[in-house]
Amino acid sequence: MINVFVLQNGRLSQIPIESREDLVNVTPVWVDLTDPSDEERDWVSSIFGVMLPDEDEVKDIEASARYYEADNGDLHLRSDFLLEEDEGESRVVTVAFILARNMLFSLHNDDLPVFRLVRMRARSRPGSIGDFKDVLLDLYSTDVEYSADALEGIYQNLEEVSRSVLQKDISDQDAAASLNAMAREEDLNGRIRRNMMDTRRAVSFMMRGRLLSPDQFDDARQILRDIESLDGHTAFLFDKINFLMDATVGFININQNKIIKIFSVASVAFLPPTLIASIYGMNFRILPELDWSFGYPFAILLMIASAVTPFLYFRRRGWLR
Repeated sequence: MINVFVLQNGRLSQIPIESREDLVNVTPVWVDLTDPSDEERDWVSSIFGVMLPDEDEVKDIEASARYYEADNGDLHLRSDFLLEEDEGESRVVTVAFILARNMLFSLHNDDLPVFRLVRMRARSRPGSIGDFKDVLLDLYSTDVEYSADALEGIYQNLEEVSRSVLQKDISDQDAAASLNAMAREEDLNGRIRRNMMDTRRAVSFMMRGRLLSPDQFDDARQILRDIESLDGHTAFLFDKINFLMDATVGFININQNKIIKIFSVASVAFLPPTLIASIYGMNFRILPELDWSFGYPFAILLMIASAVTPFLYFRRRGWLR
């Protein structure tokens, strides 16, 4: 799908594209290709004279392939954007940007929420967009805001996990569910940190390349300051998740130790009756109680007494709690 936007009084206006002729008759400031077909790629390449990268080229993580200037002067950037899906899963989507002929071309396979937010805001805020570089900076700025919102979601989810972990009695099933939730939040936090690192690299590249006007340079520095503040939040969340994981594992160990303690107490308590039964089970002809009519009840009562006495002692010491 091709989304074409023109600049009108500082606002982005989307132009519907149904055919190649529709694309020829516009002068866009931003051409956004979302999972384009081969025909749509050919339209953009032939009309605007840009070389769109293949999928393998988009996913290349080498710095030399992510930020470079082509022989014809086109500037190519590869940037990561966070995508949270309905099932609670998250992933990072790589977007290819091409800055050529005072236009911004973007290529990606998924419809990203950051791109939808930029389109919506640019339509409602006149004067916020001056050229194609403003569009790119607005995408990066909105990506930082989207990551900040995702971090707030992690905070809220960890608060629920904290209440579950720090309750008076936590079962092994609750502990397993909490560990699973913490693993998901840790994974999302790591993706956000990686995403912010990539955005910092892209904005820094634009600043070093002297591609920005003074106002745009100030906007880029503000983006870097926002990213710097988010780094502290991600580090705090890593520490909080590690603390909750250690606490949860500790509670699991406590529950297991309680079970082991019960088995240990039971084995010690039943050791004297076992000893008595072993003594009277020996095959010696002369035993003092062998011909005694009360020998059997005496042995049974002795074994019961030897079992009850340790239990009473352990209970008095508080070892059965």
